[in-house]
Amino acid sequence: MPAYHSSFNEEPDVRQVGNMAVLPIKTRIRGPAPIADPSQADIVDETLDLFRANSLFRNFEIKGPADRTLIVLILFISDCLAKLGGARTVPTQIEASKLLNTLSVDTFPIPGDANFPLNAHYAAPSSRADSDYLRQYLIQVRQELAARLVEKLYADGTGKPSKWWMSFQKRRFMNRSLGT
Repeated sequence: MPAYHSSFNEEPDVRQVGNMAVLPIKTRIRGPAPIADPSQADIVDETLDLFRANSLFRNFEIKGPADRTLIVLILFISDCLAKLGGARTVPTQIEASKLLNTLSVDTFPIPGDANFPLNAHYAAPSSRADSDYLRQYLIQVRQELAARLVEKLYADGTGKPSKWWMSFQKRRFMNRSLGT
């Protein structure tokens, strides 16, 4: 059974930095990301929808630049769940929001950095300006993803993260981690 790929691979005229797609997102967080139509799903919605299914796969055939963005975001969700699961006590929704927002802006590797775990599959940005743009874009997308993930984790109103989501905290998509 093949993994689920991004529906944004078919989008025309998507900006690429290296060979990673810079896709529009629905957000109020300031940053360089293009703003998406609020009535349409964006890459963050798609990542949250595909995370659990795709995290079961060890292999992933990259079919386009949006898949590369999807991979980075799935790996970030894995790191978020590991961070929450590694806390000494079960974090409240506010504590989880703070933890994940901090994680989203912490220093992290991007394609082309020596410690980026998937450099064999990603092209490095062609210039310093592109590298800075990609880093700022990923910070903005990670912040939005962290906020939406916390909403999903605590949607049941119990004050504790969803056991269904937290059961994926030890799973590693493609046996990789971003190392954040």
